[in-house]
Amino acid sequence: MTKRRLFIAINLPDAIKKKLVEYKYNYSQLDSKSIRWLGWFNLHITLLFIGYVTDDEMYEICNLVKEIGKKHEPFLIKFEKIIFGPPDKTPRMFWAQGEKSQELADLQGDLKDTIQQRTGYKYKAIRPHITLARFPVPTLKFLPKEIDDPFEYEILVDSIEVMQSVLRRTGAEYTILESVELGE
Repeated sequence: MTKRRLFIAINLPDAIKKKLVEYKYNYSQLDSKSIRWLGWFNLHITLLFIGYVTDDEMYEICNLVKEIGKKHEPFLIKFEKIIFGPPDKTPRMFWAQGEKSQELADLQGDLKDTIQQRTGYKYKAIRPHITLARFPVPTLKFLPKEIDDPFEYEILVDSIEVMQSVLRRTGAEYTILESVELGE
């Protein structure tokens, strides 16, 4: 039986993606084999990683996300800076971090609780961020001790997507399976 690898995300406007992709030029002197920068088409905010599911489970999850989306109104996310992530752990990524948002926390909590309750699976809510690049831990010795680069942007969140992730040698490929407008 074929299973799909799913997650729920907020996709970003192209203008924001372009600015984020340009950030890598600040570190162009680093070995490109050590740091794997994501392409603009892969930039998003993961709300909930689901994992591998059957087609029937995928359809149920898409329907649940539609129900949840109706309960939440559009909102803004304010991004502040680019840092090493994840915070409080050994860094292995460059990522854009935003301000805490009650609307975002409510949406993420509703997704996690509803999908977990209906499917019986335990899902982990992920700290909202935008991953720009990944690197192996040994690369840290070639990087600055920390980064705290300003990245001040607001993003209107008016939809969420159920995404499929296919892992390839060149990196993950994402496909939108269901796009849900908030508050509809």
